Amino acid sequence: MLLGIMSDSHGRHKTVRKAVELFTTLGVERIIHCGDVGGPEVFDELVGRPLDFVWGNMDFPDAAVLEYLRTTGLREPGEPPLQLEFDEKSVAIFHGHEPQFSEALEQLTVNYILHGHTHVARNELLNGRRIINPGALFRASRKTVATLDTRTDAVAFHEIKGA
Repeated sequence: MLLGIMSDSHGRHKTVRKAVELFTTLGVERIIHCGDVGGPEVFDELVGRPLDFVWGNMDFPDAAVLEYLRTTGLREPGEPPLQLEFDEKSVAIFHGHEPQFSEALEQLTVNYILHGHTHVARNELLNGRRIINPGALFRASRKTVATLDTRTDAVAFHEIKGA
């Protein structure tokens, strides 16, 4: 499955729109947002698309945001890590600020760990698992997202220009 990975949009919905347009062009089948979404305007850009996400340290999901998610059909994430499987490959999704994140990098038995938080793109093999940070869509010199093909293990980074 071709996953489109983004993080740290911090409410920049127009930048997210450009990222989603790129993902559509590339044939992305599912979008993963690694946290610091930043509010309903960002979710507006993601409604109707296969999406999984986690909350970041700058997300404050109050009752209004949770009700908004329910009305749009988007699922609120549970406790991190969000664990999924694609093409018989296991994926754990964090924001990267969680207390258990560092330990997970060393001990979690999955094929991929996706995270954000640092605003720095990363594609690294560590203890037999691939660690991917797509970069950030806010407060980054280059605003980037990533794609991961779980069938081939191919990772690519894409700059969102004009954002």
